[in-house]
Amino acid sequence: MVTTDMDVAAIPASALKGVGPKLREKLERLGWHTVQDVLFHLPFRYQDRTRLQPIGSLRPGQEALISGTIELADVVFRGRRNLLCRLSDGTGHLTLRFFHFSSAQQQNLERGRVLRCFGEVRAGSSGLEMIHPEYELLDDAAAPQPEMTLTPFYPTTEGVHQLTVRKLVGRALDLHLARLPELLPEALLQELRLPTLQEALVFVHRPPPGADLAELEQGRHPAQQRLVFEELLAHHLSLKRLRARLQRQPAPPFEKRDTLTRQLLAALPFTLTAAQQRVLDEVRTDLHQSHPMQRLVQGDVGSGKTIVAALAAVMAVESGYQAGIMAPTELLAEQHWRNFLHWLQPLGIEVAWLSGKLSAKNRRSMLELIASGRAPVAVGTHALFQAEVEFARLGLVVVDEQHRFGVHQRLQLREKGRRQGLVPHQLIMTATPIPRTLAQAFYADLDVSVIDELPPGRKPVDTVVVSDQRRDEVVARVHAACRDGRQTYWVCPLIEESELLEAEAATATAAALTTALPELRIGLVHGRLKPAEKEAVMREFKDGRIQLLVATTVIEVGVDVPNASLMIIENAERLGLSQLHQLRGRVGRGAAQSSCVLLYHAPLSENARERLAILRQTHDGFEIARRDLEMRGPGEVLGTRQTGEQAFHIADLVRDQRLLPKIDAAAQRLTDNAPECVTPLIRRWLGVREHYGEV
Repeated sequence: MVTTDMDVAAIPASALKGVGPKLREKLERLGWHTVQDVLFHLPFRYQDRTRLQPIGSLRPGQEALISGTIELADVVFRGRRNLLCRLSDGTGHLTLRFFHFSSAQQQNLERGRVLRCFGEVRAGSSGLEMIHPEYELLDDAAAPQPEMTLTPFYPTTEGVHQLTVRKLVGRALDLHLARLPELLPEALLQELRLPTLQEALVFVHRPPPGADLAELEQGRHPAQQRLVFEELLAHHLSLKRLRARLQRQPAPPFEKRDTLTRQLLAALPFTLTAAQQRVLDEVRTDLHQSHPMQRLVQGDVGSGKTIVAALAAVMAVESGYQAGIMAPTELLAEQHWRNFLHWLQPLGIEVAWLSGKLSAKNRRSMLELIASGRAPVAVGTHALFQAEVEFARLGLVVVDEQHRFGVHQRLQLREKGRRQGLVPHQLIMTATPIPRTLAQAFYADLDVSVIDELPPGRKPVDTVVVSDQRRDEVVARVHAACRDGRQTYWVCPLIEESELLEAEAATATAAALTTALPELRIGLVHGRLKPAEKEAVMREFKDGRIQLLVATTVIEVGVDVPNASLMIIENAERLGLSQLHQLRGRVGRGAAQSSCVLLYHAPLSENARERLAILRQTHDGFEIARRDLEMRGPGEVLGTRQTGEQAFHIADLVRDQRLLPKIDAAAQRLTDNAPECVTPLIRRWLGVREHYGEV
């Protein structure tokens, strides 16, 4: 490892020649603040301009560098003005076609001029052609020279041309690369057969002729894997360091009282499964510590995570602290509130409810209950972390479906406990099972518990895939189920008509089903209903007064109606695997055998066909999540594209998961043998985002 007199992380990007105040502002949108940022701004694709192709060897569809003499140049009118230039190199000829051109351009592109061009070859009306190629006029005597390296293409921003980015990256490489410190031990690089950082960056920015284009564009070249390894290592080190930092912060150690806990367990109409009991014991052990619990509880749909959260909240109350339970949607938060009321009110525990849609009077009342401590438990949506919400003694934060919240939202809720000098314990729940490799990478700062057992009596849901051409048969099946005293969900992904998606709207579907099944009581739920209306419909469905509930995917998580035994999902081909699994989990909660019908609109893509087949083959949420990860990527599975979670610059957890087992050992070696390299490595890849891991 080497250090230098002036690290490129300290040199501003504006030090590069040609970067004035206006350009600097635009480059900051690309994340360019230092020369190091410039060096790590990596290409996303390449073109091979390293060899001239004979025109006679060209085929449609390929990108090629050619050189030739203009034999003919003319403006023609074929619906619109076209400038056509026929180019020949002795092996064949090709037409250059320009739709947009100036008179000066037309004068330059005259017969006898020699051009070097790069573009995509297409089949035209009179042979091969290139439309608006990049071109360069050459001196007649000059031999056309190809590029010395593959041509990189970089992410850009408005007002910054691709050529400008290439030029500035080139200057950074030529003038400052030698100052970039190597932060990984030489022995580790040799062991993993990876190049040095400087070698890797030169290769990625300037791949030599003959470099494997396909390997580079897939991110699998050893030079790219060297950067991937360093990024994954920096991310892992950051999470580990944040975990260590959190362990040093004071948290309220809950007392080992269990009077209320035993009362709640005795009042339940069921016994905890072995998996629930194991996870509860792990949570209890954490809550007795004087450092904050950071535990992620994963459990498949219907595995019973909510009662574990309720028991943890009771432990907080028995020790004189408050618990805040946050859920991402009004519907799920309301259900949690009703469950907590049902379980905790008989124990004399007041449960406050806070959502953004409460009346001003009710809101003031709830805020006072929470601030005074008279409500030891508060359940709500994102409204819980708003500035005016004050807790008397917040000791436990429970976040359900945590990846649906933005990073700053979760941080704000935890800060409400920190104001009293203590960091509250944090219990995170998800009904989206996260594959082991993904959990290791995204949640290395958390202890992970898994409820991997369903309550006794739960039967697998029969899953069938049916074309919407057979809708009448499906409607008849709904009629039969409801006539037998069961209830049915009919899920539509949209609220109103959309030509773009060609999906049935929930409102139109409810109207059509009312016409087809006039004797059934049909309800409608979607995100645009007022909370009171939505709750009224859901309560009627839960109480059995509504037999068929037409809904959008707002019922994806949390809703529990044991008598519902049939689930119809419209346009199932449009939904991801995990979402389909979540929806299917709304049925199969009672004693009756349940079914899920996946209605699709033909034709099916190969990807959609595979997704629906997987749903039929397995009910294992972890296997479904693994396959979902392979098919859609971690950003979709975790919902991180919308929530500001850490994103990787170059690493891809699906492609690069084989590196993950080596990361932990490498992190330990670096921490033990070169601790001075840890902070620069984290800053290089995460910058200001490092604090995100604290939430």
